[in-house]
Amino acid sequence: IVNSSSNPFLIRRIEELNKTANGNVEAKVVCFYRRRDIPSTLIGLADKHAKDLEEEMETDSLQQLTEKQQHQLKHRELFLSRQLESLPATHIRGKCSVTLLNETEAVFSYLEKEDSFFYCLVYDPQQKTLLADKGEIRVGPRYQADIPDLLKEGEEDGRDQVKLEAKIWDTDNPLTDRQIDQFLVLARSVGTFARALDCSSSIRQPSLHMSAAAASRDVTLFHSMDTLHKNNYDVSKAISALVPQGGPVLCRDEMEEWSASEANMFEEALEKYGKDFSDIRQDFLPWKALTSIVEYYYMWKTTDRYVQQVNVFVNKPNPNQINVNSTVAKSAMVNGAAVPGQNGGAGRACESCYTTQSYQWYSWGPPNMQCRLCATCWNYWKKYGGLKMPTRLEGERPGPNRSSANPHGYWVKNANPKFTLKTRQAFCLQTTKLTKIARYFCRSLFHTRQSARRPFTPINSAAIKAECECTFLFDQCLRVTSSLPLSPPSGLGLCSATVKRSGTLPSGRGRKFLYTAHKAF
Repeated sequence: IVNSSSNPFLIRRIEELNKTANGNVEAKVVCFYRRRDIPSTLIGLADKHAKDLEEEMETDSLQQLTEKQQHQLKHRELFLSRQLESLPATHIRGKCSVTLLNETEAVFSYLEKEDSFFYCLVYDPQQKTLLADKGEIRVGPRYQADIPDLLKEGEEDGRDQVKLEAKIWDTDNPLTDRQIDQFLVLARSVGTFARALDCSSSIRQPSLHMSAAAASRDVTLFHSMDTLHKNNYDVSKAISALVPQGGPVLCRDEMEEWSASEANMFEEALEKYGKDFSDIRQDFLPWKALTSIVEYYYMWKTTDRYVQQVNVFVNKPNPNQINVNSTVAKSAMVNGAAVPGQNGGAGRACESCYTTQSYQWYSWGPPNMQCRLCATCWNYWKKYGGLKMPTRLEGERPGPNRSSANPHGYWVKNANPKFTLKTRQAFCLQTTKLTKIARYFCRSLFHTRQSARRPFTPINSAAIKAECECTFLFDQCLRVTSSLPLSPPSGLGLCSATVKRSGTLPSGRGRKFLYTAHKAF
């Protein structure tokens, strides 16, 4: 499924197709996520699960893969989710195969199959969790029936025979098969004559052929056999029951009870909702009972209308026959990719396979990197969400486009400023005056060199700040300093001057500051 001209295709599983009010078709899908779609914090869990799974399988199939095959195998791994989405059916671009990881199958078999993926973990986008999707072996009294012991000869089972099923046909009856068949032919004849007498049946089945076909349906045969059983297989009494005093008995099934308009509504509802008979009854046929709808469905499957719909479905074009390459090329044009004949990135190789020859080039990656892909690698990127070979953007190998190769065999910097990477912005950390003073007068609590050598040891800044404020009382010191004479005694400086230059004064000046503060008090 396509959602962007530059991003890879989305992998979704179609649950149902619904027709909207304006005639468009929407697909309700289940989301599958690639490795690039889940948070980086969960990638480690996925790798750990893959390692544990390999140990359980007791095979070295992953070790037999090359570095390139291991890189491409990550692109075939998906993560199932329980999240449902609705999107237009026009976004569908093709069909792929997603299966649960088979522990008995070699992992490199997934690389040999085109458009084939596997999954073994379930990703929850809301909770940001990964869980293993393992089936449960349903063994126990909750899933299996408790088989009672075999009864001895002559022992009663203790069940209430009244609550058991009622016998509607006895195979040990006195009639022969020929007599039973003759009675069934007579019952069909009575049913045909009853439809000739019924006005509504004459309108629905105007010809004798249609009336005879309707009388030969199962509902007539079941009624005749039930009548024969109730009369203890006495043919004369059974015939009298088929033709009572008021006229012949007419037996109809749901196929005869439904009108042509109701049948068309049922087919339309079945196309929209599938076999969800509750929704069909609620939205299309509220005057019909649920049992009638279910019975009509199984009778409808025996008609020619059902066979015609099956043939139409079988003759539909295969979604795999959609030309994905043309769709991708069209998307690339919208994204601003180079067209055949243009060489906007002339001289730059493909970021994946390093080729410099391609009938089509596509922009890829951050704009400042000036990367591009050939047509083959672009098609791989759209399908599998990665590159055939590891790229420098993934931190796995250096690329040839970062610098230009020298014929002598060493690498020199590209002189073109167009390909120069953007440098990071510099910053300056400026400390407060109180912090600078604390470096000199709180050495009992804080040692600069020792703390620098132990960067992970925490510093109790609150205790240092309290020590400075309680010992030196800066605010009071500054107020007293303002009342001192302008010309201080020889060898002593003003507190204001000491505080102003405390960041550069040596330790001796600090002692003078302390002495001046005590003299002021």
